[in-house]
Amino acid sequence: MREAPANRLSKKALPVWRITGFLESLFYLIFPVGYGIVSVLFDWPLWILYVLILMWIAVALLQSLLVPAIRWRRWRYEVYEEEIDLQYGVFIIRRTLIPMIRVQHVDTEHGPIYRHYKLAAVSISTAATVHQIPALTEETASNLRDQIAVFAQTADDDE
Repeated sequence: MREAPANRLSKKALPVWRITGFLESLFYLIFPVGYGIVSVLFDWPLWILYVLILMWIAVALLQSLLVPAIRWRRWRYEVYEEEIDLQYGVFIIRRTLIPMIRVQHVDTEHGPIYRHYKLAAVSISTAATVHQIPALTEETASNLRDQIAVFAQTADDDE
């Protein structure tokens, strides 16, 4: 069996994923708030509201503390001349090999939180889907994009 890819994401990915995890957990706040409103209107029992609040707190802690740490520990990548090797996943670990001959184009992206932490993501498009290497430093992402573009061009020339 092939060894795991050697390259890790930037350590700055942890605070970014913690912030986004907390922001995503705010969506689930709709359940205790909605139940709280309905319980006041229809005089429903309050113990269910307390359970929903505790469940939301647990989800927020998981999404903002535990999942980003596991996600960062598992995310690895490596770029070879003929393929790109990705390993990621929190509960299910995925291993993806992208042949250079299938790469159509490569982009770097960075949203507002990524820009604040000077991070970027590299998106690798194939005919079937788009793969992404998240949370790289801007310089690493730029160099990786250029390296993949050169390898993909070389792979096309070999046809």
